Amino acid sequence: KLLVSTTWQLFGLYEREYANLREVLYHLVEGRFIACILNLFDMLRFLCRVLEASIAENKASLKRTHTEVWSDSPNPHDRKRMDNCPVGLKNVGNTCWFSAVIQSLFNLLEFQRLVLHYSPPNCVHLFNQEHRNLPFMQELRNLFSLMVGSKRKYVDPSRAVEILKDAFKSSESQQQDVSEFTHKLLDWLEDAFQMKAEEDREGEKPKNPMVELFYGRFLAVGVLEGKKFENTEMFGQYPLQVNGFKDLHECLEAAMIEGEIESLHSAENSARSGQEHWFTELPPVLTFELSRFEFNQALGRPEKIHNKLEFPSMLYMDRYMDRNRDITRIKREEIRRLKEHLTLLQQRLERYLSYGSGPKRFPLADVLQYAMEFASSKPVCTSPVEDIDTSAPPGGTTGPPLPPPSTAEQGSLVPPDGSATAAGPATAPTAAQQQRVPIHKPFTQSRLPPDLPMHPAPRHITEEELRVLEGCLHRWRSEVENDTRDLQGSISRIHRTIEMMYSDKSMMQVPYRLHAVLVHEGQANAGHYWAYIYDPHQRRWMKYNDISVTKSSWEELVRDSFGGYRNASAYCLMYINDKKPFLIEGKRDGLDKLPPDLKQYVKEDNELFDKEIEEWDALQARKAQQEKLALATAAASTLAASSASTSSSSPQPMSIESSPPDNTGQAHSHSGAPSRDAIKVEYTLWHTIQLTLSSLNFRETTIFMMIGLELFQKRNYVEALMYLIYSYQYNRELLAKGLYRGHDEELLGYYRRECLLKLNEQAAAMFESGEEPEVTTGLGIMNELVVPCIPLLLVHDAEKDLLAVEDMRNRWCSYLGQEMESNLQEKLTDFLPKLLDCSTEIKSFHDPPKLPTYSTLDLFRSLSTVTVK
Repeated sequence: KLLVSTTWQLFGLYEREYANLREVLYHLVEGRFIACILNLFDMLRFLCRVLEASIAENKASLKRTHTEVWSDSPNPHDRKRMDNCPVGLKNVGNTCWFSAVIQSLFNLLEFQRLVLHYSPPNCVHLFNQEHRNLPFMQELRNLFSLMVGSKRKYVDPSRAVEILKDAFKSSESQQQDVSEFTHKLLDWLEDAFQMKAEEDREGEKPKNPMVELFYGRFLAVGVLEGKKFENTEMFGQYPLQVNGFKDLHECLEAAMIEGEIESLHSAENSARSGQEHWFTELPPVLTFELSRFEFNQALGRPEKIHNKLEFPSMLYMDRYMDRNRDITRIKREEIRRLKEHLTLLQQRLERYLSYGSGPKRFPLADVLQYAMEFASSKPVCTSPVEDIDTSAPPGGTTGPPLPPPSTAEQGSLVPPDGSATAAGPATAPTAAQQQRVPIHKPFTQSRLPPDLPMHPAPRHITEEELRVLEGCLHRWRSEVENDTRDLQGSISRIHRTIEMMYSDKSMMQVPYRLHAVLVHEGQANAGHYWAYIYDPHQRRWMKYNDISVTKSSWEELVRDSFGGYRNASAYCLMYINDKKPFLIEGKRDGLDKLPPDLKQYVKEDNELFDKEIEEWDALQARKAQQEKLALATAAASTLAASSASTSSSSPQPMSIESSPPDNTGQAHSHSGAPSRDAIKVEYTLWHTIQLTLSSLNFRETTIFMMIGLELFQKRNYVEALMYLIYSYQYNRELLAKGLYRGHDEELLGYYRRECLLKLNEQAAAMFESGEEPEVTTGLGIMNELVVPCIPLLLVHDAEKDLLAVEDMRNRWCSYLGQEMESNLQEKLTDFLPKLLDCSTEIKSFHDPPKLPTYSTLDLFRSLSTVTVK
């Protein structure tokens, strides 16, 4: 019982292993040594998973001075691609923007084929610093080939990123502007394909596949200083303003019309200026840039617009095409007229729903209803402060007096003739009047008379007055309710008419299906990027978040992309022509379809990965063999010690200092024990385990866990965090070498996560106080403790850890829209980029806490007192 209870706390073995352990003890006591050996080896197979056989490894781990960031799991099986799932991209330092854009383009099969089958120009001299797009194209081909045929769960895009870095003016430490990156990327691709097209042309104008895929044309028609003009322009990513609009169509309508346009199609020219845009040719891949960033002149810095903006999964572009110009103008004029009428109706409805002239307004129907209820209440003939029962209730107590009567109340005490001295109070009231003077007794002793209503009521009202008033109020209320319903019905009909204005088939001939949504979370100068991409084969949305590729849904996309209630929103929408399914559909190229050079490249990389797996498996096999030999030796020593203790006629008693504790932390009691021999056998096995543990990482991990849990329960989260962080990290190293070689990872992960959430909550509360010392302390906790630990939660992509990080970020991002003093705003602006940085790299971290010296007995006793809920 003693050994099983402590083993449960330290090793986390299952009941089947405990049964084996009990069988070993039983057979030893009974002298059945063959059965004992069989059970012992069965038990040791599981016990070895929690023991370290290599002292050298232990010494190496003890020399660690900084926490490591496991951006790559040491076990290659954790990084193995399963069932041809899409391949993720590793974040190599603020490169989530790169991953989001590249994944969106890679999943365009036509674009993927163009890149994979691109062959550079034969002019080798072009590969110089001026034409960095050509080496970038080669690295992009290599990257795409790995994304097609790699055996890895995710691949490293460092080479392509390094080439692209020099194209930007901003510092390496800052996140790049995604729009700038996408423009540069398309420019490089266009130039690379243009060089190849010019080399391959034979007397005719070369066609650039990148231009044909991503670029369209529009016609700008308008009036400038009274003179009409028409210009044709090419566009790639079409920019749209978000502020002030509720959906994508409103953004497009505003972008297509600039200035005063009444004169554009009128018979008379005017001096007014304005222009319209009409698409003459739309690209197969239509990309909209949503401008969610603007410069705040007052604060002198850029800010993100968090407004809600809806967009459809299917977008019909007919109304914006030049060939439908006349029809669209008629419909726009009709919509303009309807919206003007709608505005008048809404204003009229608002007068019914918000009646009154003061700051507080109420629905008019409710006001009439309240007036009716007041008039119908039972009339009273006295003031609410008069005729109050002055008798004290049984057991009544005295209390402070009520305030003196108001001026109005004092006026009721003046004699009817109004006689009073010029300089003094009125003359003394009569005896009858004295009876009417309210006696102000303690509030707890005052009682309303039974006939006085609880709600206000008229003092006097006749039956005829009440009948007339009720008739009028009832009729007026019915009229108001009917008018309100009519207005609401008219408004709804106008909304439906506007929505259906372009629903006829003639205006649904240019369908574009949503292919990808690129999302940004954070503020203007910092944040995280990911992408939602539609998979036509599985007919569902996928979320591409750096190395993580998971199944998603339209509901999740809407939650993260529309904006309005979170700090995440879409900044780029990628639509594809629904009448050109070859863009995304068709059979995906496999490894066998790749060009020979890329096929060889992927083959070599897969061979390296296979070799890494083989070396890992061989290493684990050697370790298992060593452990098996070491444990077999330990078992033989145990049997020898057991035989020696059984043959001895005068066994020595077991001292408290060397005996294992029971589940209460006390030394084992001899009362109720099966026999003295059994106790000796337990001690011998315990001693073997104790000696083994004294030289293992498991002991260090256990001490970290024990101290961390004790501090957490004492709510000392600042000191507990480091112990919990290191116990989790070291424990993960143990589990990587065997499933049962450490503690419960989920349990340690829970306390690590909860400790960070508690610290985040404390720091946020300090920041909200606004007091300078509190704010400084709170931000210090975030910068020195919480922020460095966030990558440790992100790196393994565990759902609960990701949600915890999102909760912490949302708490701080919620301050963005709040008014606060300029010094707090400045500190928040400096801090948020660090919190929202999603790099898996840590530049600095605390050293591990120095561990106190624990004997095995002290360790087990202390650990047994920790309550794990």
